[in-house]
Amino acid sequence: MQWLYMILGYPLGWVMWLCYKVIPIYGVSLILFTIITRGILVPFSIKQQKSMVKMQIFKPRMEEIQKKYANNKEKMNEELMKLYQEEGYNPMSGCLPMVIQFPILFGLIDVIYKPMTHILRLGSDLISQAATIAAPLLNVEVANLTKDYSSQLKIIGAAQQNPDAFASLPGFMDAISTLNLHFLGIDLTQTPTLAFNMLILVPVLSGVTSLLVSFFTMKQTAATAGDNPQMAGMSKSMMLMMPVMSTWFAFILPAGVGIYWIISNLLMAVQTYLLNKYMNPAKLAEQAKKEYEERKETERQKRIEAKKKLREQGLPDDDTVSLKELNRQKLAAARKRDAEKYGEEYKEVTDEDLK
Repeated sequence: MQWLYMILGYPLGWVMWLCYKVIPIYGVSLILFTIITRGILVPFSIKQQKSMVKMQIFKPRMEEIQKKYANNKEKMNEELMKLYQEEGYNPMSGCLPMVIQFPILFGLIDVIYKPMTHILRLGSDLISQAATIAAPLLNVEVANLTKDYSSQLKIIGAAQQNPDAFASLPGFMDAISTLNLHFLGIDLTQTPTLAFNMLILVPVLSGVTSLLVSFFTMKQTAATAGDNPQMAGMSKSMMLMMPVMSTWFAFILPAGVGIYWIISNLLMAVQTYLLNKYMNPAKLAEQAKKEYEERKETERQKRIEAKKKLREQGLPDDDTVSLKELNRQKLAAARKRDAEKYGEEYKEVTDEDLK
């Protein structure tokens, strides 16, 4: 798993390094990093919202299918899938922003665990030499220390407590002295526990803000779920799953990850509110339903008029015949009359003729 963190951490490490260069305060640079990464996800969130809006356009047709096949769930799902394919709609597209967020989270884990690599930009040889010096100070074998994923944090701690021991490494202590991993009295490299201290606020706030986002998301999704039990069930599951996952991550990872999650949740809540305000699926559902009913009434009037003309021409006006077929019969009758009148060859009516 560490190799995945390293791969994802490399590009994000440069983003964090740039943030730290702009504002050399670790906690503030982490907030700036979160804003940038959330900004990257905005287009995907807009796409998700547009997908929900698009669903409102064909929601009346979806409701008709649900009503028509209420006693045949298999046929209902089959017809709904056909409708989705016709409209180019993917029910799972709403999960895309959440799926993309996980690679960012994994990359951030590598960035926080390896500040000497990503923020201080120290070479691997210098870090290895520092590990050799730090190992006896930490009462561990050098091999075990280098295998430890949190080795850089431990080396930094050892260097801050015993700066003279690392004096032989050129520029090492100068770089370490510029790095302050605390923010608002919290050591962002420490992992929160159930102990009563400032660190406990990180997982608590992480869970609360995640619950807030889940509430907004569920409220918004309810407008599009309709009678679709799968979408409704997915919304409820997400509302329960995300706060629990957010709290759990904040308890097993350094506080910096929890800070990222808290800020990300707050930004997500604001984003959800704004998208729901300016692209409200519920309002669009009413508008789409009204337009659909008007379109159906127009088609009904056209059918009545077409059937009237067919009766005048002595042609059948079966109610099971579609409007397109009625127009086909009407055009065919006109061609037959012209063919008999002028002695021309009769040509069958094609779909191209009806466009």
